[in-house]
Amino acid sequence: MSSSGYDVVAIGNAIVDVLAKAEDAFLAQHKLNKGAMTLIDAPTANHLYAAMGPAIECSGGSAANTMAGMASLGGRTSFIGKVAADQLGSVFNHDIRAAGVHFATPPHKGGPPTARCLIVVTPDGQRTMNTFLGACIELGPDDVTMEQIQAARVTYLEGYLWDRPEAKEAFRKAMKICHASGRKVALTLSDAFCVDRHRAEFLELVEKEVDILFANEAEILSLYQVSDFDQAMSLVRRKKNRIAAITRSEKGAVIVGGENVHTVPAERVSKVVDTTGAGDLYAAGFLFGLTHGHNLPSAGRVGSICAAEIISHFGARPEVSLKDLVRAKMGQG
Repeated sequence: MSSSGYDVVAIGNAIVDVLAKAEDAFLAQHKLNKGAMTLIDAPTANHLYAAMGPAIECSGGSAANTMAGMASLGGRTSFIGKVAADQLGSVFNHDIRAAGVHFATPPHKGGPPTARCLIVVTPDGQRTMNTFLGACIELGPDDVTMEQIQAARVTYLEGYLWDRPEAKEAFRKAMKICHASGRKVALTLSDAFCVDRHRAEFLELVEKEVDILFANEAEILSLYQVSDFDQAMSLVRRKKNRIAAITRSEKGAVIVGGENVHTVPAERVSKVVDTTGAGDLYAAGFLFGLTHGHNLPSAGRVGSICAAEIISHFGARPEVSLKDLVRAKMGQG
């Protein structure tokens, strides 16, 4: 890779997160699906925002969070996602560039506003996400260029984006360029409900296109429609030339690479404050490790350290230098 290239380019939803604390009764009152990501329309977004308590606004979006995390580790990252030419779009632009991520997708003008995700965090740290996709639905194949994909060693795709046909075209274009250029395709399944919506297509992607798979336990069980984790892992292992990183919350993660299976324990956390972004930052650490010469267990450890940092505070972007944190915990950058 040239010095001007990137470790990873990601394609995902460009979203501004709005986080507020609430009791479980609030979820019941507004019929919110605890722990899941639900797509909502503009009127629902306005109603829910009005009902939420004091909130923190910060740029988010799953793949964007992963790229910000990688940048904090010292990785070279680029992001492709769509915002509108509005106030929240400017906030997203500023935040992702300030995090050290290259972002040059032109804003959409005259259409829906920049996306926002209304996140309700209950006392147990669980986050319930309600997403108005807004300008994200305008992302299409024209936003993906051969130069962007060829400039990165890995193209990281966000499963959440699979809801729109134009975004699917963008994904397929990116995957085709990626493989033709000898690069790797990574996919995060994003959410068990997302897997439920697109299971057949996701199965095809996982078997035919994906070189590096990210999922949590609920997502991998949903993908293969099994109830036993070991059974799901046996299905994951069928594809010998793929790497898979499956997270299991406090049980740590299981990493599969060819015939080898590694179990990496979770990092200790004094208190879980907010689980928003845990999977995103695990992927950040793992991808950084993978593109910087770490073996699979070591890359998994970097992922666990990053995930632990993110769940110890509100918001899905790191509050400390992950590079320094990893160096302190592992004795290396």
